[in-house]
Amino acid sequence: MTVEHALIIGGGIAGTATAMALQRAGIASTVYEAYSTTADGVGGALTLAPNGRNALRQIDADDAVAAVGIEVPGMVMQNHTGRPVGRFDGLPGLPSSLLLRRDRLYRALMDEAIGRGIRVEFGKRLTAVENDDDKVTAHFADGSSAIGEVLVGADGIRSVVRSTLDSAAPAPRFTGLLGFGGWIPNPGLPTTGDHQHFAFGKRAFFGYFIDEREILWFSNVPAADPAEAKTASPQHWLAALRERHADDIPARDIVALLTPEDVAQPGPLEDIPTVRTWHRGRVVLVGDAAHPTSPSSGQGASQAIESSLELARALRDVPTVAGAFAAFESVRRARVERIIARAAKINNDKAAGPVARIVRDLLMPVMMKTVMTPEKMFGDLHHHRIDFDTRR
Repeated sequence: MTVEHALIIGGGIAGTATAMALQRAGIASTVYEAYSTTADGVGGALTLAPNGRNALRQIDADDAVAAVGIEVPGMVMQNHTGRPVGRFDGLPGLPSSLLLRRDRLYRALMDEAIGRGIRVEFGKRLTAVENDDDKVTAHFADGSSAIGEVLVGADGIRSVVRSTLDSAAPAPRFTGLLGFGGWIPNPGLPTTGDHQHFAFGKRAFFGYFIDEREILWFSNVPAADPAEAKTASPQHWLAALRERHADDIPARDIVALLTPEDVAQPGPLEDIPTVRTWHRGRVVLVGDAAHPTSPSSGQGASQAIESSLELARALRDVPTVAGAFAAFESVRRARVERIIARAAKINNDKAAGPVARIVRDLLMPVMMKTVMTPEKMFGDLHHHRIDFDTRR
């Protein structure tokens, strides 16, 4: 075993999953979360893919997460008229994807970690890192500090830890899309059963899931400047969404139910194609700090969990810190960067102009039957398994 105690910066998906994976590997850790409380009410929805669920099962955490999610075994792709152009059902032998409120996923993982005796300190915003030969020291905004044998940066796409490893690290890249979405009561619209629906609208991409009680909706709207997300009013965005989806079925009916409060916090879709430096000395990155993909991948949470397992396994099995970090990067970098690139292509399709949209709508039904089969589209993603108990 390489280390006995790790400092983890960030109490989100990657941070809590890493803490539980390290514990299973026999390594203690303390999680330092910048916010003063758990992330209740933060963010909209996300999907945890079958490979992410299989990774959680390696650390016995899938049941806790499944309890707060909705099983969605497949998806339906459709055009702006509401006509289905393709259907993806779950792959044999794999669990269903889970549709989750982001804050409930955070809370489930945090509660599970704390329930296992993992120490979590809130209100600890990292300001600096001392990366020495035999230890690492984290300094926080409240004047406190902590010393460990390694430090894991699980602090997201705008990682402070990443900037300590590489002062010239690339900033997040705007994909050309703004993301809107949330949950609203269902006043009586027909349910979608157990499949998510994704629609390439005339002027924007729209996704939705409807049950008897609620509607999950999201829209990806092309935009030239990400600053618009902060400067324009909710009334502006509500009018923009109604205009963008005026010809889209059923998006226009769902958007008609929205209030300005439902669209008050749009967010730019961002990624970083390549994070050059994943580790140096006794500091390493994991999750979105190391490989931030845009939400269009449907893999952000799943890849964070996979990486947490591989990092813990490397620290357990490789005799040096440097060797463990190198082994972790070697097994993860190519996979996550392929996913980031795939999501970038999806973003380009979402932002397609009118000519490209017409071509796409003509070709997609044919491609769904030949090229874009469930196995070809998702096989390499969803079948990926990590055998945590097998030593390197």
